[in-house]
Amino acid sequence: MSKLKKMPEFKTEEEEREFWETHDSSDYLDWSQAKPVSFSKLKPSTTTI
Repeated sequence: MSKLKKMPEFKTEEEEREFWETHDSSDYLDWSQAKPVSFSKLKPSTTTI
């Protein structure tokens, strides 16, 4: 895999959202190192988040 780019720091969630809308996460993260996760204690919600 090619060299990964440094992850930028964001001041706000909005700034981060705008960044990821126009960039590919595979340039910043090595997804081959990702591990599956189970959130077994989550319960369905009846209200919108």
